Amino acid sequence: MPKPKLLILIPAYNEESRIGPTLERFGRYYQGDFPMETRVVVVLNGCRDNTLGVVQSVAAQYPCIGWTVFNAAIGKGGAIIEGLKLSHTADLIGFVDADGATGPESFGNLARGCLEPGVDCVVGSRRVPGSIIHQAQPSNRLLASKVFHFIVEALFHMGIKDTQCGAKVMRQAAVMRIHESLHIADMAFDINLLYCLKRSGYRLKESPVEWTDHLGSTVRYFRTSLVMFLSVCRLRLVHSPFRFLLRWARPLVARIYISLRNPPPLEAPTPDVPTIYQVGKEQTPTSGT
Repeated sequence: MPKPKLLILIPAYNEESRIGPTLERFGRYYQGDFPMETRVVVVLNGCRDNTLGVVQSVAAQYPCIGWTVFNAAIGKGGAIIEGLKLSHTADLIGFVDADGATGPESFGNLARGCLEPGVDCVVGSRRVPGSIIHQAQPSNRLLASKVFHFIVEALFHMGIKDTQCGAKVMRQAAVMRIHESLHIADMAFDINLLYCLKRSGYRLKESPVEWTDHLGSTVRYFRTSLVMFLSVCRLRLVHSPFRFLLRWARPLVARIYISLRNPPPLEAPTPDVPTIYQVGKEQTPTSGT
């Protein structure tokens, strides 16, 4: 019986100082005895540092690692939306943050959980029994996280304790069904994803993770928090009888996001499939095949 295929997406924006150790850990683990055929694809977007060079250096040691490059800064959500176009290449598709806050062993447990009968998406959670937090977030970020969770639950009633942990795994069929409904390109992308899965009738399961907060994030928390608030309010309007209000407001909304140095919501994902590069194959890249 063939091994299940797992695709792990890692969105990266100016991560040269943090992504190397993350990729080395994932490369060692998933080229070992892990019971799934695994490919790790780094989705670089708008990087102005040497992130690509770091990825190429690590990929030279681990053939399971590849990358795709977008010159524009399309945001974490935009990078994942683009990466999800590769869903046809795997049975399970997941994503994890470039800082390695969720390690490969913990992420592997999420992937195993997604193979359980009746489970369509496993949501990594720091808020359920069994989770292990090695280094907690600073108090101001914890407060912002709790306030955001309260707003999300009030607007969407999803019953998910931790929507923002950057580790999730989904079945191929679920991803391909909802992909066209994913439009949020910023850090509130997870809400868009989870709400679309819920609305489509898929079963979500929260599972504990082993998690460590890492320094060096490029996120500006006040600005990012404001953008995330705007995005969830917009998402609520999209899935309401008042959706028509967004039509005339579209240019204004785009200007607001750009002024806050964040990518505006996508009107529709482009049909092009990202090109995957691997060491030794730069001249003959693949398109997810």
